[in-house]
Amino acid sequence: MILSLIKMWLKAPVEERDRDGTRHMTGGKGSKHGTPQGGVISPLLANLYMNRFLKYWRLTGRTEAFRARVVSYADDFVILSRGYAAEALAWTRGVMARLGLTLNEAKTSLKDARKERFDFLGYTFGPHRRRKNGRWYLGASPSRKSVRRVKDKVGELLQPRETGPWGEVRDRLNDRLRGWKGYFCHGSLLAAYKAIDRHVCDRVRHFLARRHKVPGRGTRQFAPRVVYGELGVLRLTAPRRRGP
Repeated sequence: MILSLIKMWLKAPVEERDRDGTRHMTGGKGSKHGTPQGGVISPLLANLYMNRFLKYWRLTGRTEAFRARVVSYADDFVILSRGYAAEALAWTRGVMARLGLTLNEAKTSLKDARKERFDFLGYTFGPHRRRKNGRWYLGASPSRKSVRRVKDKVGELLQPRETGPWGEVRDRLNDRLRGWKGYFCHGSLLAAYKAIDRHVCDRVRHFLARRHKVPGRGTRQFAPRVVYGELGVLRLTAPRRRGP
């Protein structure tokens, strides 16, 4: 019964969107391997297989052998190793093959984290440069992909077809921004926050100028102080304090 239910889940089609917003279906009865991205059963199966992998990692003493640690979430994981990264990758490929799995080679690579960046769970890790003095440091910041995604979500909320009261539109927008900020609250944040604030202000201005048929771009009627003030839009960066 359980296996039949899992099979049904694996064969269920899933609707996805391209970067341009075009909808298309993946998976379905013709699917022969893998789970459709966004499928109900995908996270559960990923955790089951990763649990087997991590258990075997511990039982065979890979932490000590590779001077490494595995950091995982669902089917995403990184192996942080001091000097044995190539060996850890080769071992992982072999174990995954025994489990009937394959690594996504497009997303799999060896990186020297002291010199190169890598993305994991929406963050970019590795060398960052301080704007004030130009010095490099090892840190984390929201990835470009994560910033682009939240910008796309803002654009989807502020479409011309949206005719609801501004208060409701604003609340949905603020919920989206608040959730994003709640997750991306570690590391170097200022550059990403500023980029999103500028994008939100531009989109809100364009949305309201079109709704109220304001001539021009509406930069005076919907200036940043208005958008983030009386209009009540959530600002990710704290406004600068003016002197007395």
